[in-house]
Amino acid sequence: MVTNPLDYVDQLGKAGASGFTFHVEVSKDNWQELVNRIKSKGMKPGVALKPGTPVEEVYPLLEGENPVEMVLVMTVEPGFGGQKFMPDMMDKVRTLREKYPTLDIEVDGGLGPSTIDIAAAAGANCIVAGSSVFGAPEPAQVISLLRTSVNKACRA
Repeated sequence: MVTNPLDYVDQLGKAGASGFTFHVEVSKDNWQELVNRIKSKGMKPGVALKPGTPVEEVYPLLEGENPVEMVLVMTVEPGFGGQKFMPDMMDKVRTLREKYPTLDIEVDGGLGPSTIDIAAAAGANCIVAGSSVFGAPEPAQVISLLRTSVNKACRA
């Protein structure tokens, strides 16, 4: 999370990033300019939502003239890895999935073998997993399990 994401768009675009996700909490005054700049650099714009922020905060970014293409629901407070998954954040995921059936919905924080089914069933189709993968004796097995769970839920 950065306080002025507009300062990073050009650099990440030049570096070859395919997407750029910014926090709604720091972009209320310039989100449309930010989305336009992200798209002009060939990247897919996404917006992140901290646990304490109501899901309705992202609606204008999804329904505007030039909408974001992904919402990241933080399932922990941003800042450091290894935090415990907040299952109550799945209400936000379910709300977004019902309102925007084709939207990419990403979840980040505390995702692993014991929480992936909850997130996938709620409607998350993109997963960020750090500690559960990099701390595993067999990271490839964890990745496979996460992928299988999300794919299974998406087909249901």
